[in-house]
Amino acid sequence: MRRNIGWRMALGALLGAGLVAVGLCAGCSPAMPAAEKPAQASEPQTLEEQADAIVAAMTTNEKIGQMVMIGIHGTELDEDSKTMLRQFHIGGIVYFDRNIKSQDQLKSLSEQLQAYAQGEAQQKVPLFLAIDEEGGTVSRGRGVIPAPPSEANIGASGQPERARMSAASTAQALHAAGINLNLAPVADVSSSDARAFSGDAQVAARFTEKAVSGYEQEGMLCALKHFPGIGKGAVDSHQEVSRVDVPRETLEREDLLPFAEIIASQRPEDFLILVSHLIYPCYDAAHSASQSRAVMTDLLRGRLGYQGIILTDDLEMGAVANHVPLRQAGANAVVAGADIVLVCHEYPHEEEVYLGIKDAVDAGEISEERLDASVRRIVLAKLAHAL
Repeated sequence: MRRNIGWRMALGALLGAGLVAVGLCAGCSPAMPAAEKPAQASEPQTLEEQADAIVAAMTTNEKIGQMVMIGIHGTELDEDSKTMLRQFHIGGIVYFDRNIKSQDQLKSLSEQLQAYAQGEAQQKVPLFLAIDEEGGTVSRGRGVIPAPPSEANIGASGQPERARMSAASTAQALHAAGINLNLAPVADVSSSDARAFSGDAQVAARFTEKAVSGYEQEGMLCALKHFPGIGKGAVDSHQEVSRVDVPRETLEREDLLPFAEIIASQRPEDFLILVSHLIYPCYDAAHSASQSRAVMTDLLRGRLGYQGIILTDDLEMGAVANHVPLRQAGANAVVAGADIVLVCHEYPHEEEVYLGIKDAVDAGEISEERLDASVRRIVLAKLAHAL
């Protein structure tokens, strides 16, 4: 059963250090010779028990690193990426075209990163190695990774099974390159964006559910995006913030439907939810969703009951970076409810985000218990999928 895959590999060294030596003491019976001791079969640990043990063994700085996902430069492990893994304990890498030259090179890069992270950098769980392989115009590494059709193309077929087949095929190709997380499918409801399955909420929900099932059958983590839905946004959030000025009832009847149905039907460790940078005044008129407690904690965790990993969109995008210093943006996101903050491009920005979260922890604005809650979700997902 996949929930217990690799537990001995993940925890053997960690728990072995805690074994207690048997000796003699006053008033104690002599130890039985080894041959006479009754054999005691240890029960395999549950996924939850494994995660608790790993989180308990982490330092505060290691926990913060697990909560930051970054982009790197180049096509092989270099000193910059080594520093991020060793000094900042970064727990996730997202690939872009700048990292992809060939199938063999990409697989080698994945292997180098994982080996260094768990070797010299002494990380206790594997890295998330992620990519945006949505299909259509958002397909990384063309010519190396087979580009899936766009979601609009799949949705127009009227055959939800095509979404499952496309996701399964994509997962197989990504696994072959050492990638364990796809930042897809797009669960937005839109008739004008080729990245979305449909402008009809019910249709979008059916196709999204099939896509998630395709990733799940291949053991690939996926990330639904962009919560609570950017289909009604008027401005590209890479450039600037956009406000979705519609009533709450409309958002919940339409845009939230694909997310809500997946949350109700799938295990929380099988998928992430990526949160947008748009402003939804019916929930929070002052903050982008990725900076909003009302959106991430009250709505997504509270009302929808989601218990998996919440990931922000890239904090370097103009919708956030134009308005909040990066050193503050990452901390704001964690305080508001994010488990992982995404910083895709520049090393100084990635360091600033990490240090901003550390500042907030040191100042008591983010508690150790809050870190533990997020890191436990991350470790659970990694034990289930990334080993």
